Amino acid sequence: MVHEWGIIMDSIDPISKRVSIREYDSREIPEEVLRKILEAGRIAPSAMNYQPWKFVVVRDSSRRKNLSHGRYAKFLTECPVVIVGCGNKKRSPEWYTVDVTIALQNMVTQATAEGLGSCWIGSFDEDTVKAAIKVPEDHAIVAMLAIGYPKDGKRKIAHKRKSFDEIVSFEDFS
Repeated sequence: MVHEWGIIMDSIDPISKRVSIREYDSREIPEEVLRKILEAGRIAPSAMNYQPWKFVVVRDSSRRKNLSHGRYAKFLTECPVVIVGCGNKKRSPEWYTVDVTIALQNMVTQATAEGLGSCWIGSFDEDTVKAAIKVPEDHAIVAMLAIGYPKDGKRKIAHKRKSFDEIVSFEDFS
């Protein structure tokens, strides 16, 4: 599709191809690719343009291990990068969780467009994560993203989605 500004844009492809990846190979993510992913988060919209986020990129294996004590996050020791999305509770107390989530989803979409896999981590011990990466009290951990190259064959997991008609109605809820 050609946008009115003459730019070709189609975001549905990486959005529809995204699946949660929990097994990664050992390749490092090139710095320019990682920066594009982080830039996708930086330019995300936020309520009243507060941008109440701080993203902590964790590449060190011992630090990643400290983050992996959550119920479902053991695979963080394998992936080359974990991005911890932190929200400023004072700057935007009502909206920081939504704003940080939007920014992280932009990163997931960009990672997929770059051929990388990712996985949302929402089950974690916040105190442990905050201590591991020195997050101040006025910030909360919203979520973490594991990002890396999927192990061979791991991207092919199909995920089922409800039909369009099951989730969309026009003009009213019925």
